[in-house]
Amino acid sequence: MFMNSRKERYKMNLSVCVFGDSVSKGVVFDSVLKKYILLRDCFANRIRGNFPVIIKNYSKFGCTVTRGMELLRRHKNELSGYDYTVLEFGGNDCDFDWAEVSADPEQDHQPKTPVGVFEQKYEELIEQVKKCGSRPVLLTLPPIDAKRYFEWISKGLNPGAILEWLGDIEHIYRWHERYNLAVCRVAKECGVPLIDISSAFLERHHYQDLLCDDGIHPNEKGHRLISAVIGNTIKQLQTATA
Repeated sequence: MFMNSRKERYKMNLSVCVFGDSVSKGVVFDSVLKKYILLRDCFANRIRGNFPVIIKNYSKFGCTVTRGMELLRRHKNELSGYDYTVLEFGGNDCDFDWAEVSADPEQDHQPKTPVGVFEQKYEELIEQVKKCGSRPVLLTLPPIDAKRYFEWISKGLNPGAILEWLGDIEHIYRWHERYNLAVCRVAKECGVPLIDISSAFLERHHYQDLLCDDGIHPNEKGHRLISAVIGNTIKQLQTATA
């Protein structure tokens, strides 16, 4: 009876809520307006338009896994009404205070969320989702363009000092990838589904074309790719429950 009921729900509408940062919020940098805007055709909205899926997006610009937990607690009574809760964190957690790095490259600067703390808090977030009656699904991180992102974070600062601290520009990419690998470890450790966004980007010969001028946010083409990857997952789910 339960399985039949579940199948009927899939035939009607799948309900999903999303907690994440500006990537899942649909924030892009508009190179004409020279400012960040919300992309109307972001991946969440594209999924909503192409599939029988109800989506509630709680994502916030600049959100870390710690702030994500605060958001989830605020909406915990709503989670049981969603089949799945999609989580997308790491891009802000791995970031540094670049003004401080620029001012004193000799110091041992720490990211917003050290990677060990990031994994611990992510696991706690997943457990909280389960306790609230929803099923967590994790997204990997879109890769960044280290050169463009370095130029972006260095604006108005001392690029030489930042580079001195980094060692080489590609260190930014490697550091970001550490957190992406952490997401994969957390998903495996907690036994939850993982949708691999990263590989879809890296399969492209020029994945940088899918990123905004800041080198870190997916642009409209990037959001189309993300929606295609998630769409394939939804199709597999529909087939499995048909």
